Amino acid sequence: MTEQAKANLENLYRIFTVPEAPDSTLGRIDQALTADLAGFLQQHIVATGCSLEEIERDFSSTQIPEEPTFVSDYTEFVKNKLVAQSVHTASPGFVGHMTSAMPYFMLPLSRILIALNQNTVKVETSKAFTPLERQVLAMLHRLVFAQDDAFYQRYIHDSRCALGAFCSGGTIANTTALWLARNRLCKPDGMFRGIAQEGLLRALQHLRCEGLVVLASRRAHYSLAKGVDLLGLGRDNLIPVETDENNRIDLRSLRQHCQRLQDENKRVLALVGIAGTTETGTVDPLDALADLAAELECHFHVDAAWGGPTLFSQTHRGLLKGIERADSVTIDAHKQLYAPMGAGMVLFRDPRAVSAIEHHAAYILRPGSKDLGTHTLEGSRPGKALLVHAGLSIIGRKGYELLIDQGIERARHFADCIRAHPDFELVTAPELNILTYRYNPAWSQQAMAQASQEQRRAANVLLDQLTVTIQKAQREAGNTFVSRTRLEPAQYQGDSITVFRVVLANPLTTDALLEAVLAEQCGWARRFAELLAPLQALQAGWRQA
Repeated sequence: MTEQAKANLENLYRIFTVPEAPDSTLGRIDQALTADLAGFLQQHIVATGCSLEEIERDFSSTQIPEEPTFVSDYTEFVKNKLVAQSVHTASPGFVGHMTSAMPYFMLPLSRILIALNQNTVKVETSKAFTPLERQVLAMLHRLVFAQDDAFYQRYIHDSRCALGAFCSGGTIANTTALWLARNRLCKPDGMFRGIAQEGLLRALQHLRCEGLVVLASRRAHYSLAKGVDLLGLGRDNLIPVETDENNRIDLRSLRQHCQRLQDENKRVLALVGIAGTTETGTVDPLDALADLAAELECHFHVDAAWGGPTLFSQTHRGLLKGIERADSVTIDAHKQLYAPMGAGMVLFRDPRAVSAIEHHAAYILRPGSKDLGTHTLEGSRPGKALLVHAGLSIIGRKGYELLIDQGIERARHFADCIRAHPDFELVTAPELNILTYRYNPAWSQQAMAQASQEQRRAANVLLDQLTVTIQKAQREAGNTFVSRTRLEPAQYQGDSITVFRVVLANPLTTDALLEAVLAEQCGWARRFAELLAPLQALQAGWRQA
């Protein structure tokens, strides 16, 4: 008869104090991860051919187990039902999203982080992690804003100030930046006690305006929409500004929006520049946006969640010129700083600006304390600064420079391969290390070059179907992976088309593997030749006409 786990105090005490034996299932996995992280991931983190509906059946019970489960039994469940169905994001062929292989040292350090279980909301539960977090924020503040030694000596550990805030990701970082901007604009003034006390309606009355708006490129991250929603501004007051032929915010259109808003008696709360858009990796003209923000007397925020680490590169940092003039900057360490998920940051040019969002409580976060939770949207947080500090120390500035330069060069090489291939069409060339393209056979490209806009639009509908089909087949095959999105490229007069999207940040990705990506897509196109038949018939009709 199979032994059953029992719920009693003796057994509960054991799971808090006695580790699993080395020869147990969990022990063997732990050893395998420690000995060969990359090898374990290659062998185990591979999604098998189950549909999402099949997987959902393994996670359908809503009953909390009455009796406990042996750790070994639960580990088998994790291995067979979770690990086997996870996405192999560390694979060199997984080039479709902003995830990558991580340095091996992140695993044991994450184990230490979990074991210590520090809560950085207050010094009483984090001790050394509080100055560690302040140091990491100062390091990255210096990378962005480049102040002198005296500045950082003054502010790095000043309890009344903060150079930034750690967050669980870019969404919270962007929201924190807008929160600070809102509270600074709507600060206490005379009889008005500030928006934090009296709310948005009273703030608008005090400012004598009809609304507060945020201006950003239509390529801006969707987290900004969440932020204006959460802050009570309303999603209609996040104004998506048209982009130019290079997918950057269009300055002429931006000024037109500003004039219209002035006529409507609406106040620009914040102007947002993007340093590395999610879809195309494009960088907005940050210097020009800083000029306009100064003219409008509004907050200038730069979302550099993706592109911020480009500042490590002496060759390419000029692409972000003007970022040092921002009032706040978002950076995600779990992107191009190669830390685990959940490590975002917002940096503030003025360390005293956080007074606008300070909160205190009697039992923690007392005025004058160095508790980090006084100026963060989140309360309890793990000490993820340890992992960012490890990357900055072990990889170093020059190491990150090499990684950034390699990613950009690899993206440019891949773009050249696409241009040279007769059956592919480069849609957006890489400015950083993201590019988009699609399969469009040579005969089709030649026909579309001579077609009317209406004819091209009809052909694009058919090519969209082919792109979606190839991308899904490639994903399900599991050899390589690219994502897809929809863009309105200038060469198609603003018509929306579906494209492949590639992100080249994984240092394990090779040029040979990227060539294999194209070869695999060509293979899928041949297998789905029936989807090309309507396109051939359509274009034959053009020639006859």
